[in-house]
Amino acid sequence: MNSPDTAPPRHRSARRPSDLTTITAWWRGLGGDGFLVLPPPKRGRYTQSDGHEDAAALLAARGFTGPASFAYWHWQSHERAFDRSGTLTGELMLHWGGDHAAVAAGLGEGPTGFLVVDGGPRGAFRLDRVTHRDDAGLPDPVDPDGVRQFLDALDEPVDRSAPSFRYRPLSPAEAEWLHDRLCDPLDLSAATRFAVSLERRDGLTPDETERLLRAWRVGYEERPAEWGAGPALLHALLRHGHEEAWEIVAVLGSRASGVLCQVPSERGLAVVRGLALAGDRGAVPAWLALHRSLHEPDAVRAAAAIAAELAAHDVPETSLRGLYDALIGGVTADWCRETGADHRAGRFYAALAAVRFGIDERLPYALRVLAAGAARDRVDLVREEALRPGRSVLVGTGTAEVLASVDRYEAAREGLLSGTGPDLSTYEGALGDVWHRYRTLTDGDVRWLRERVADPETGLQGLGFCLELLLAHGLATGSDVEALLPRRLKDLTKKYETTYTEWRHPLVTLTCLALDLDHPAAGKLVSWWNGARPVWKDKLRLLTYLGAPDEAKAAELWDFVTSPAHDVGQLMTWVLVRARLDGEHPLLVADRLLGTPGIRDHVLHRVLIGVADSGQPLWHYAIDSRSRGWWQRALEVAEHPRLSPEARAIGLRTAREHCLIRYPDQLKPSPTETERAAALAWIDRHTDG
Repeated sequence: MNSPDTAPPRHRSARRPSDLTTITAWWRGLGGDGFLVLPPPKRGRYTQSDGHEDAAALLAARGFTGPASFAYWHWQSHERAFDRSGTLTGELMLHWGGDHAAVAAGLGEGPTGFLVVDGGPRGAFRLDRVTHRDDAGLPDPVDPDGVRQFLDALDEPVDRSAPSFRYRPLSPAEAEWLHDRLCDPLDLSAATRFAVSLERRDGLTPDETERLLRAWRVGYEERPAEWGAGPALLHALLRHGHEEAWEIVAVLGSRASGVLCQVPSERGLAVVRGLALAGDRGAVPAWLALHRSLHEPDAVRAAAAIAAELAAHDVPETSLRGLYDALIGGVTADWCRETGADHRAGRFYAALAAVRFGIDERLPYALRVLAAGAARDRVDLVREEALRPGRSVLVGTGTAEVLASVDRYEAAREGLLSGTGPDLSTYEGALGDVWHRYRTLTDGDVRWLRERVADPETGLQGLGFCLELLLAHGLATGSDVEALLPRRLKDLTKKYETTYTEWRHPLVTLTCLALDLDHPAAGKLVSWWNGARPVWKDKLRLLTYLGAPDEAKAAELWDFVTSPAHDVGQLMTWVLVRARLDGEHPLLVADRLLGTPGIRDHVLHRVLIGVADSGQPLWHYAIDSRSRGWWQRALEVAEHPRLSPEARAIGLRTAREHCLIRYPDQLKPSPTETERAAALAWIDRHTDG
């Protein structure tokens, strides 16, 4: 954020008060007219969802009943933006909710010396320091903020669609400025980003490459892999034909894979092949790219050959998933390059490619299964796009051929996907995206879930996912307890945060199961939960009360949920406990709590939506407006004939605020036009009613 009219900055040490103090003072002066700002964060507000939950609590405490807009920042953004002395060392991301225009007006331009930049209706606001640029657009080299902003702008890709990002060319003045930063004497830590920015454009000279290599060997002799510009230096060495490049390859290990595929060679191919066969998933995409560059341009034949080698070496399943991802990415990038298609069109083509690969006999069965799973939620998008009259983005594909592929895929899908499931080692959000598929379970689903529970390689995340589904549907048995105890008890007693998920810590779920079954291990598990160590389990202990509930457990839970303590599932647990004890639907229990003193409204509203299906409650700590599962539950609450008007209104409001209505492109996968039209029609009907 720069202004040519601003005087060159003084050294940071001369600034008083601190940046954090200045920004906080400005922040506390904002608000009014339906707009409020949350207090600066503590560690408890770690994510955007935490911020929205804090906003709901603050709005309720201040008696806001109508539309309101708010802004905040969370602890992750705070840590990235400020150093320990309170100096701003990077952009401070300001998140928000409500009306975008009201938030923009409420934030204004920012405090003196800083500037707030609007990221648009679907992005965050960014606060950064105002800095100076000369007539050529270059910062003062001694101004760390100006340099940081300049490099950030240079390092913003202009094309993210290809496997290797593309960056805009440098002007002669910019190139000269960067090269000047690498002159002797060379400060390696300071040179890191300058070197990276140059080499992203094949800009490091042979002399600069040599000097950086010597300085790297001296400055990082004991910890060579820690230098951030190591991959860029490797790229330059490979590009200039230096034999020393292979020493860096050995040092960087799997981090070298992405660089080796940018400068293809048989030696590089051998390296990434060895890494991949040793179980390194990250090396698989580079292997496919190099194999295509050097031996087999056809992506399907290349992937089939690599899959055969992976199978012969019995590598983990995750490597095959990496190969599938690389295959889809590769053919999509090829198509976009050939047709000039944009990123949106590329998403449709990737969906079509998944449909085709699911029925492509040239691929091994395991890859076809992965393709079929990826296409399951996207096949309707492909059909709709193919039938779009005269304006389909699927350039070069005939409608009849696409529809025939769709029909063949749908005929084969059930056979391919029976008894399979998602990658349990992926990030939690991806698993949460498929949770709604499991409101009913097929025999194949149950078999797969039990196999994963019994598999000693399944991690805590996967155990939580699978065991929760079995227990929620009343299908968990003593054999599942026996599969985990005692040989997995050491793993199960480790801390596992489930902040973003619909499932609980697997030891919570296992304890509930053991209690319900009156299993001999139940007493040992309860004793562990009641012990003094480890401390992290204390906040989860009451969640185990859903197992074999009684009035004493219900009373202890009630004392907690009416206290100021932070809720991580206790109210949900009390509602489900009360429903079991009273023999009624938990929706009716939650409905009766509306307006109860001591119960936080925003938590209760989340619980109300989450228990719409008593056989599979949603344990997420905040309503996920990008989830189809939460959308469906909101509709069920809004339409439930036995609920109060207040409860149904909560369901309707949740539906109105869902991304399917407001920001459909944020859903994964994106909705079809038919799905979106049906959602809007539902809103219209209930608004008129």
